[in-house]
Amino acid sequence: MTSPIITLTDLTLAYRRQPAVHHASGSFEAGSLTAVVGPNGAGKSTLLKGIMGLVRPSSGSVRLHGIDRRDIAYLPQIGDLDRSFPIDVQDLVALGTYRRMGLLRRIAGGSLEQVQAAIEAVGLGGFERRAISTLSGGQLQRALFARMLVQDARVLLLDEPFTAIDMRTTMDLLDVVARWHGEGRTIIAVLHDLELVQQHFPRSLLIAREVVAWGKTDTVVTRDKLHEARALSEHWVEDPYSRAAA
Repeated sequence: MTSPIITLTDLTLAYRRQPAVHHASGSFEAGSLTAVVGPNGAGKSTLLKGIMGLVRPSSGSVRLHGIDRRDIAYLPQIGDLDRSFPIDVQDLVALGTYRRMGLLRRIAGGSLEQVQAAIEAVGLGGFERRAISTLSGGQLQRALFARMLVQDARVLLLDEPFTAIDMRTTMDLLDVVARWHGEGRTIIAVLHDLELVQQHFPRSLLIAREVVAWGKTDTVVTRDKLHEARALSEHWVEDPYSRAAA
């Protein structure tokens, strides 16, 4: 039996003082590939931020087994990024070396070769000196995946990595995800495309602020479970504090 790498115990996370994730318990197994799905406003992105340590628990805990948060790489939603920041593709990808090099040291030698290899692996060869402000959404997402390749982390958190990008880019980046999974890394991805989840993600967590189902995708992403999640989400919208007070 595979051992857990991240355990949630009665975890409650708040966003702007309102409950976003409520009393969640369960484990992500080491080397697992898990999609986090649920209605809009279900707490999916907040859950990733809680695992990353960007949102502190209101109650309960996130426990890491055999790793610390330096072993976790986080890819935020594109909309959360400041695309006007004056940085080019090579420098963005090179930020993935900070854990080994430090933020203020200039990359060189093997690290520079690793950065170049990552850029080429995601199909951005020739874009090294392009400012990120000039990239399309798909090109920027490729660059962010390249940065994660350089980070070489054991746990990868992806927040809506395939939103607003074309199908070719999606399939290319899914190949990168499959490669990570084959290397035994733990991957947790917030996704909306349920067909993509069913085809490429063997495990799923269905959440509507509360955990609705967690396990093999074919038993989680079902019509009945999705209906349950929608009903629970509507209850939260109607009365966001009732369950928090329960």
